[in-house]
Formats: sequence, C-alpha cells, structure tokens
Amino acid sequence: MKILLTGANGYIGMRLLPQLLDVGHQIVCAVRDEKRLSIDRETKNKIEVVEIDFLDPVQPNILPLDIDSAYYLIHSMTSSISDFDEKEALSAENFNTYMEQTKVKQVIYLSGIVNDAKLSKHLSSRKNVEDILYQGNFKLTVLRAGIIVGSGSSSFEIIRDLCEKLPFMITPKWVLTKTQPIAIRDVISFLMGVLGNENTYGQSFDIGGPDVLTYKEMLHRYAKVRGFKNWIWTVPVMTPKLSSYWLYFVTSTSYKLAVNLVDSMKMEVVAKDNKLQQILNLETHTYEEAIDMAFKKIEQNLVISSWKDSVVSGQVNDDLSKYIQVPKYGVLKDIKSLKIIDSETVLENIWRIGGENGWYYGNWLWKIRGFLDKLNGGPGLRRGRTNSDKIYSGDALDFWRVLLADRKGKRLLLFAEMRMPGEAWLEFKIDDSNVLHQTATFRPKGLRGRLYWYSVVPFHYFIFGGMIRNLANTKN
Repeated sequence: MKILLTGANGYIGMRLLPQLLDVGHQIVCAVRDEKRLSIDRETKNKIEVVEIDFLDPVQPNILPLDIDSAYYLIHSMTSSISDFDEKEALSAENFNTYMEQTKVKQVIYLSGIVNDAKLSKHLSSRKNVEDILYQGNFKLTVLRAGIIVGSGSSSFEIIRDLCEKLPFMITPKWVLTKTQPIAIRDVISFLMGVLGNENTYGQSFDIGGPDVLTYKEMLHRYAKVRGFKNWIWTVPVMTPKLSSYWLYFVTSTSYKLAVNLVDSMKMEVVAKDNKLQQILNLETHTYEEAIDMAFKKIEQNLVISSWKDSVVSGQVNDDLSKYIQVPKYGVLKDIKSLKIIDSETVLENIWRIGGENGWYYGNWLWKIRGFLDKLNGGPGLRRGRTNSDKIYSGDALDFWRVLLADRKGKRLLLFAEMRMPGEAWLEFKIDDSNVLHQTATFRPKGLRGRLYWYSVVPFHYFIFGGMIRNLANTKN
C-alpha cells in the first residue's frame, strides 16, 4: 500500500514511520523542510520525501497519483497563541485539495477527545479540522486521544519535570480535572490497526488507556513508579495566565504550548467508549506501564522522537535553511583552531555536546546564561537534547538549533535561539589536515547588538578556549 504520511517529522509521525515500513508499505513523507527529517540514511533511502507547507497555496502535481491512504498528523497548537485555529483550518482545507489530485481511499486523522459542550480553543480547533476533513473525497477515520504518555511526549516531559523538580507543589485547581492517558505504544497500535480497515471508514473513535485519573493522581502515580513521594496542594487563585507561567518556568515546555495546554486542561477528557478497542481486539497499557516503558526507552537511549525538536519549541519559526549560510560581512567572530590527533574521538565529543553532557567547559556559566535566557522568554537550557550521541539537522540542542549535522563531512553547525540583540552561529569543523576549527559568528542588530557582543567577549575567551581544548582531549 502506498501511504502519505504528513507531519512525518513530528512526534507521532517519527514513531509511526518505522512501523509502516516494517510491514512493507511504500511511504511518501510530506514535510515542510526535508533537511529537518531526522532519520538515518538507510531509512531515508526507503521512502519518498515531498516538501509541502500546507499553509501555502496548493501546488499542482506534487504528490504521486497512486496514494492509497494518508495520515493527517498536522497541528499548529505550539506555533501560536492567537491564530493557531485559523492555521489548522487552512491546513486541512489545503490538504483536501491535495487529496483531490490523488486516488486516496482513506485518511486517518489523530485528534483530541471532545466531551464538553464548551470546548477549549485547542479542542474546538481539532473538532473543526475533523469537520473539514469529512468534506474530502475520501473515507475519513478519526482517532480522538487524550494525554499521550511516552518518552519525548510533551505531556510526559511536563509531568516528569514537575515531579522530579518539585516534591512540594502548590498547583492550580485544574489538576483536579479528569483525563484518560494513553501510552504512545497504544496510539501507534490504533493508528496501524485502522489502516485499510473498512469497518472504521467514515467514523470517529475515542481512544484511551484503562485508567481515568485526575492530573493530581497522575503526578502522584508518577512519583510512586519512580520510587519517591510528592505533596500537592491546590489553590483556586491561580489564573490561567499565572498557570501558564508556572508551567513555563518549572517545565521544559514553551510558553505558547503552556498557554494552550492550560486552556485545555480545564476540560474533562475521558473516552466515551472503547468501541475501537473491541473492533481491533487490542489491549491497552495502564498509566504506570506507560511511564515504565518510557523510562526503559530513555535509559536505553532509544528515544525516537521528542516534541522539543519541533521548530516551534524555539524562537525561530520560519525556514531554517535561510540561516545555513553563515554570513561573512557585518559580523563579529571568535575563531579558534587546534591541531588534533584522533579525529574520530574528537568528532564523537562534538556529537555529544550539550544536554546532560554539557558544553565541555564552564558549564555553570552556560547554566547562568540559560537561566537568564528563560527569564527573558527564551528556551534556556530546558530542552536539552533527544539522544546523547545522535544529532540530526533540525534538532533542538539546549538553546541552539541544529542547522547541519554532517558526520561524514565532519561538520556541525548550530544557530542560536536564545534571546539576544542579533543572530549567532556556532560551528565545529575538522578539516583534511586534522585541524579542529571552532567558530562563533554574531551578526549584531544595531549598537545594542555590538555592545552585547563586547560585553561577553571576556567570557568567550575562557569558555570557547576551554571548550575547544576539552573537545580535542588536550591538556590546558
């Protein structure tokens, strides 16, 4: 079967892709930027990639005619606070137009459970997208999920941050709202199970795990699985805006996502029935089992995807490719070079930079810079990195974004997403003479930008000097 996978570089899409390939399907991945498809070369050789931005005007004849089924995994909740619903509606309308150019029979849409008559903006938008997709020239199957729990999922990472960082919590009253979490493994099983299943055509199904819990119970059960105890008190005075700031500063979530999550967390999200589970004869995992499976993936360094790698988790929401050419004029630079002995070892060090491994020198200074950035509305160091030894173009790396990760060419190029009066690049490259080049480039915005650069030059002298020496495994 030839399948169109939209949102292929998103959290769900990255999990679904290998499962579809394993059972022999032909996959066409639709992404905005092929450079950001974070998969290995072997997998990329098995698929067809098409660059489409569903917010742009429809392009004719860009998709293969012989598409059999499609997964619609596009959403814009993390990209905006005000107009993400308009973007989601436009994406769905353009998707329908694209499908008219193919022979697609079934489209599968992953949405959110809708229970209340008065929906949050997020859930209302998901329902509106569902209505638009039902107007397409195909049979639609809708899966409505609640909180998805898995390594790298935004919900899991938020719960993890809250519990690991705050044994004592004063929380908003929405933590008493009921929800029905579901393991990412079960979501993938449902998405695979309905593919080509005519019993699911033209229908919408709620999917959830076996447990109905309040958010407070979820926090307590997480702590129990992890072997510690936490204490939680709820207060009625925490406004939605204050709740959003609370999530933003304590957890790794972006402020935009925090605002939209808080808006949705006030609504009860419980599956109406388990009809699809019976049709597909699937057994779902408990919340505790979902947490345990997530940590097994983390401990084995097998996290396939993370919401943090989404471009909208940072400050630069447009096309990253326009930053890949590092400017030569009107910039300020810190250039350091060092002759090395073992290029493979040094390259391994470079590929492990950031996250829990740190920046090889002055990590406490990097942490201070990250804290100041977060206070100023930037990502800070909260995102870390998805894997400890793998980097792909488009990945988040603390407060940097990976523009280029060319292991064969021995080059790593990062672009700063921290708040600053200018634009910054950090590049590591090993040339054919076994010389490691480390270049920090800054393009200032006006006088303020230049003053900023010269104010941090003394820190650069120590940080960048120590960093290249430690990357090269040489003594000071």
